[in-house]
Amino acid sequence: MEKIIETKDISYSYTDSDGQISIVPALSNVSLSVESGEYVAVLGHNGSGKSTLAKLLNLILTPTSGTLYIDGKEIDHNDDDIDKLYDVRKTVGMVFQNPDNQLVATVVEEDVAFGPENLGIEPKEIQKRIDEALETVGMTEYANHATHSLSGGQKQRIAIAGVIAMKPKCIIFDESTAMLDPLGRKEVMRAMERLNREEGITIIHITHYMEEAARADRVIIVNDGEVYMDATPREVFSHVEELRAVGLEAPQATELLHRLRALGYDVPRDCIDADECAEIIVKLIKSEKEKNV
Repeated sequence: MEKIIETKDISYSYTDSDGQISIVPALSNVSLSVESGEYVAVLGHNGSGKSTLAKLLNLILTPTSGTLYIDGKEIDHNDDDIDKLYDVRKTVGMVFQNPDNQLVATVVEEDVAFGPENLGIEPKEIQKRIDEALETVGMTEYANHATHSLSGGQKQRIAIAGVIAMKPKCIIFDESTAMLDPLGRKEVMRAMERLNREEGITIIHITHYMEEAARADRVIIVNDGEVYMDATPREVFSHVEELRAVGLEAPQATELLHRLRALGYDVPRDCIDADECAEIIVKLIKSEKEKNV
C-alpha cells in the first residue's frame, strides 16, 4: 500500500511571547509513516507532543526541521506557497476537540457547505457533497436545523461532515471525543469507523481513551516528543508496566488479566476486548472448579 503520510526526523519547538525558541522541543526527530486506508490511534500523556504532531500533519504548524511527505509529495517548511497549503488541507482534514470551535454557520447545511465553497467547488457539486456527508454521519434529517440546538455528539458529527464534504483522503481526529458524554463518543466512533471501513478514508485518531485506541489497526505512543511504541493494539497494550511508566494505562480488560497473571493465573497478555476477557475468565473459573473437584 502507498504511504499517505511520512515523516523523517521532524522536530518542532514552540516560541514564547518574546519570540524565543523553547530549549525543550515539543517533538524531536519523529519518523513514522501511515499507509492509505489505515486506522491509527495516537496516545500520550498531556504535553507528550501528540497534538503538536497532528497540527504538523495538517500544516497548522510547520516542522522546525526534518522532512514531511503528504500523499507522496515533500512539504518544504520554508515554502509559503498558499496553493500547496490548500493541497495539503484537501488531502488531510482535521476534526478538533471542541465542535463549537469548528462550526461556522447557524444552519447545519450551510456549515457543511463552508469547506467546499472555500475550495471553489461548483454549487451543484457542493449540494451533492452536503447530502453525501450528512448521510455518512447519520445527520440527514438535521440538514435545516440550527447548529446551536444540537447535542455535543451531533455537533461533532456535523463538524466531521464538514470535513468529509471536502473529500480528504485522510482525517485527523484530535481528541474529538474528549468533551462528549458516552453516547456522543459512541456516535463519533461509529462515524469514524464507517469512514474508514466503508469509505476507505485514512483515520488518525488522537485520544486518551484506551478502549477507543484498542479498536484501531495500529497504535502509536508519543512520549516526551518521541515515538515510544508503534505496533498493533494487542502488542502495545500487552506491555502494561511500560505503559504505566509513561503515564498511560491499558484497557480495563487488559488491566484485569494483568492482575490475574500477577496472582499466578495463566491468562493471555494481549487481550484488549471486554467480551474476549469475559470468555477467558469463564474458562478460568471452570478450570479452577475442575481442579477442586
